[in-house]
Parts: sequence; structure tokens; C-alpha cells
Amino acid sequence: MSTSTLAPSMSHRHRHGIRTVIAAVVVLILIAAMALSTKVVKIGSSADTQVQSFDPAAYGAKQFPKTQAAIEKRAVDATTLAAAIAKDQDAAGKQYGVASGGVGPEMSVKFTGVVGADDGGVYTVKVPGVPDSLVVRVQTGPAINGTDLRDSTGTISFEQFTNQIDYQNAGYAINAAMKKAVLSKVDTSKLTGKTISVVGVFQLINPNGWLVTPATLEVK
Repeated sequence: MSTSTLAPSMSHRHRHGIRTVIAAVVVLILIAAMALSTKVVKIGSSADTQVQSFDPAAYGAKQFPKTQAAIEKRAVDATTLAAAIAKDQDAAGKQYGVASGGVGPEMSVKFTGVVGADDGGVYTVKVPGVPDSLVVRVQTGPAINGTDLRDSTGTISFEQFTNQIDYQNAGYAINAAMKKAVLSKVDTSKLTGKTISVVGVFQLINPNGWLVTPATLEVK
């Protein structure tokens, strides 16, 4: 067999060997990268707690008392708030509200009034001292909609949660905790004609229409 016949075969084996070595090196590099990026989490440690799934019920039960206290502290009498909004809505929002990242600030308010018509668990309330053009409504369930309680303090933000679903569920969980702590003690099916005192929060969008989510609600 001539040298010219052997040369191509040897060259082919040489190239194959080089490719094998390169492939092995690439695999080793990937294994090393995976090892460096792997974090060992001890069960029961703080890191382990962080990666556990979000528990809305536990979060709501823990957070609502804090939210309730913050709303009670910030709450402005409805007559004062209505006058300020009528004079300058933007200025009133800055003075009394909490920026929510939405279309309007969250306003904490307190009032006593006579309950009017029920519309699917949302009652109108006639509040003395506010203009007749202002319609005040309070939602009592069974469904408590929106994230006004979550957004009322300005201390709860998306960055505190793993994802958007957990952030949204946090709002629902605070609403549920409020229902259990506040509304479960009231016969919300028979409020028409009664006098109630409310401390709650609403998003200032329409100056002549407040949809209040209660933090406290007492039947007189």
C-alpha cells in the first residue's frame, strides 16, 4: 500500500480525534458552569422559606391588621375630603392620597351615613355634609373587588413577590381577610335604612363617585 493511500486515512483519524477532544472540553465547561450556578439550600433556612410557594391566606391574615391600622391613621373625614377634591382634585390627591401606580391615588376616608339601595352587595350611603352630586358607595360582598386595600398604604409593591400572580393574589388575600375580620360580623344583606360608620379606601378616579372598600364597618 502506498504512502499516498495512507495519508488521507491518517488525516481523517487526526481530525476525528481533535473533534472528540473539543467535544469533551465543551462538556467539561458546561458541567463546571452548572456546578458554579447551583445553589445549595438547606431545608428550613431563610433561603428555603423564600423559595416556598406563596400562601395567600397566611399573607392576608398577617397583612390586613397592618393595612387596617394604616387606613385608620390616614383616614380623612368625608366632608373635608369632598371639599378638597371639589376645589382641586390633583392637589387633594397629593395631600391626602397614596400613589397607587394606577389611574388615580388611593384615598383613605371615614364617614357615618344612612344606607340606601343595595346593588349586588354595593350600597349607596347618604353622608351628611357632602354634596348631593357625590355618590358614596360601599362594597360589602360577597365579592370584594379591586386592590384598594393592598394599594392603600404604598408599602406593598410588585418587587416583594415572585411574580404577577402572587402580587395579584396578595390583593385578593387582604380582601378575604377583611371580609373575615370585619364583614362577617355584620348582616350585609339587611343594611338598607340603617346608619353605618365606615373607615375605608377608594381610588380617586371620578370625583363624584367613590366606591369605598371598608377597613372597618360598624352598624349603629
